[in-house]
Order: sequence, then structure tokens, then C-alpha cells
Amino acid sequence: MKLLVVDDEEDLQEILQYNLASEGYEVSTASSAEEALAMELASFDLILLDVMMSGMSGFDMARRMKHNSAFADIPIIFITALGGEEERVEGLDLGADDYISKPLSMREVKARVKAVLRRAGRLKAETPSASTSCLAFGTLELNTESKVATLDGQSLLLSKLEFELLHLFLSNIGRVFEREDLLLRCWPKGTVVLDRTVDVSITRLRKKIGPYGSNIRTRFGYGYVFE
Repeated sequence: MKLLVVDDEEDLQEILQYNLASEGYEVSTASSAEEALAMELASFDLILLDVMMSGMSGFDMARRMKHNSAFADIPIIFITALGGEEERVEGLDLGADDYISKPLSMREVKARVKAVLRRAGRLKAETPSASTSCLAFGTLELNTESKVATLDGQSLLLSKLEFELLHLFLSNIGRVFEREDLLLRCWPKGTVVLDRTVDVSITRLRKKIGPYGSNIRTRFGYGYVFE
């Protein structure tokens, strides 16, 4: 599995290369978007791309990739010090598969890389029950094709929003989502809602998934995580 790290901070390049290589990945680096675009990008399974670099930005590089059929399907994880909603929306509109905010947690980086590779179909699931169409955690199962969630084999009456929240959580176990991220990813675009709306929806989902409701935990000051 080949990864490319594109960042103009040499120290960060080395840290990412060392930690990801320790997970068994073949990791290459580039110090600028221009240098990366001169490489054989089609050979990589995932690109970790810094947003703010001297010269061409990560956003501009992503735009070029998404307009080239040879590179358009390569998953991109943006690495950014930008925390505003506008930047996250721009990245998602460009087709970003995930965001990691600086300062980086290597444990979080490894988990997100694995999750994105799995979602992109480039990494086999670790358990038989986790496939491109079926996600499972214990006896809680979710089928993304039939849009059905079950608990102990019994169908759950979830709304579309609740299904999307559960899908997001089960696809990213261990990842903390800020309320703003949940709004961007699960609510229809253009919908005006309050942070409290997210809390109410999470409470309803917790009740509907029975004993697994306690696995959706609140990280005060940060958001929610399924673990």
C-alpha cells in the first residue's frame, strides 16, 4: 500500500513517514504540490496533503487531481491548521475524504488513514462483517445498500438522518467528530440548524441502538465519538 505525504515542513514529513512506515505502508514524500504533481501520482493509494504550502496550495493541487481521470479516484486526506467551517466546506466540495487538524496525533493519523483506505476499497476489512456494503459492531449491523440497520437481527426504525449518523460513526470508530463536522456530513446542504439539534439527534440515536447507545460518547469541548 503506497502513500504520499505532501508537506513543506520537513520535520512533519519525517514524522509521518516514520510512523506510517511502521504500519507497513510504503511512504514517499514531496515538499510542495509542484513536486508532487511531477511524480507518478497514479501509483499511490492515498495522499496526505497539507493545505497551506508555499507556492501551490493543497486545495489547488486537489482541484488539478480531481479534473484528471488518472488521479481523480485517489483518496485525499487534508492536513490543515485551518479550523474554520469555510475551509472544511471547501475541502469537502473538492472531494476530500477526510481532514486532520494540526497539531497531529500519530494515533489519530494511523486510524484515519486505515479508515479512508478501507472506505475507498483499497484495504481489506479486518473482520468478515465489515465490507463495502455492511458495517458491524457486535450485534449492531448496518447495510449501506439496503439502507437497513439491525440490532440482534431485528430491524431498527431509523430516520435517514439517524442512519447517516450511525453510518458515519461505524465507518470511523474512535474518531471524534465536532458538531460542525456532523452538520456538514449528515444534514442536507443549506439546512439551517443549531448545535442543540445535533445533541437531540444523537440522544435519539443512542436510544434506538439499545446497549450500543453508550458507545456514542461525548467529548466535552470537542464533539462525539463512537468507541
